[in-house]
Amino acid sequence: MSSLILQAGNKAIEHIRQHGLNPQDITIVPGAAGGPKGLGLAKLDEWLFAEWLPQGFDKRSTPIDLIGASIGAWRFGAVCRGTRNGIFSAAETRAALAGFAGAYSQQEYPRKVSAAYITAYARDLINNLFEGHIAEVLTHPHYRLHVLAVRGKHILAREQRGRTHAGYALAALANAVGRKHLRHFLDRTWFYTGADATPLFAGDTSAVITAGSGQFDPFRTNYARLTETNFGDALIASGSIPLILDGVRNIEGAAEGTYWDGGIIDYHLHLPYAKRDGIVLYPHFTNKIVPGWLDKMLPWRKARGEWLDNVVLISPSREYLDRLPMKKLPDRSDFTRFVDDYDGRLKNWRFAMEESARLRDELAALISSGDIVSRLQPI
Repeated sequence: MSSLILQAGNKAIEHIRQHGLNPQDITIVPGAAGGPKGLGLAKLDEWLFAEWLPQGFDKRSTPIDLIGASIGAWRFGAVCRGTRNGIFSAAETRAALAGFAGAYSQQEYPRKVSAAYITAYARDLINNLFEGHIAEVLTHPHYRLHVLAVRGKHILAREQRGRTHAGYALAALANAVGRKHLRHFLDRTWFYTGADATPLFAGDTSAVITAGSGQFDPFRTNYARLTETNFGDALIASGSIPLILDGVRNIEGAAEGTYWDGGIIDYHLHLPYAKRDGIVLYPHFTNKIVPGWLDKMLPWRKARGEWLDNVVLISPSREYLDRLPMKKLPDRSDFTRFVDDYDGRLKNWRFAMEESARLRDELAALISSGDIVSRLQPI
């Protein structure tokens, strides 16, 4: 039984056919939004970021860009906690990822809960994970963190429950007509680490923007530097699902406005990766890339193949999922399904996290043996 589905773009397949897949080849790792589904990659994450990718650190001159929205940003924040005295530490990386997965899985809410309650809980979770470590995250020597959020425009410029509900209903209708119409309601905000923001996917990838905006798709992208003072707000905003969590207002260093979950525009981070050299390694919880959160129910909304030419997409197989509780990865519906059975939900989620060791072991064996090329399917 195969636990993994392995897909790749044409350029990635040809590269792996000639050279194999090596850690120094990786330039970007995306981390999709998707809430608890990200926990289903727990052991794979630990191996990738603490063991395999570090084998290439001394063979590269630039950090690996980790681009995340929602739980993807939170996962990658934990990855970037993995240093000791400014030096990469495999043990600290594993501990930070395990600590994040444990804290996220242990969330517990009453039957009736407000957005304010969930927001406060999420802030406490982030504070507990990163307090005293934010400087380490922002200056990791080998991983460079990017956090995506959206900023509301027009009817969504301010948050008020009725206004927000109406605004996102209109946004969903506009998006159903065409994804480009969502730009009238939301901008993308790209929080970056380092002194400068190189817009990774602009037409001129050598251009450096220290403040301002750019555009590589229908959405205006505003760049803002991650700092010790706005880090918590940026991470909370990146995971603030409208009407479930409160939006984050006026993040320091970013344009004035209300910020929400980055997955609304960039659900599975469908970005123009082929504009970059190297391989994009994408550990994902599903074998498809859905552009935006509002596209989940629109099967005709597909990822553009030419953007994914250098991507290797790694996801659990149907056979793997069939062995998990309820034959699926953890997801947000479990909070309501198990609202009166916290222990039952936690047991299922922990089982899924431990089982992800099978994803890790299969990928490690395929890479080390060189057999990975025989398993690659076109994206």
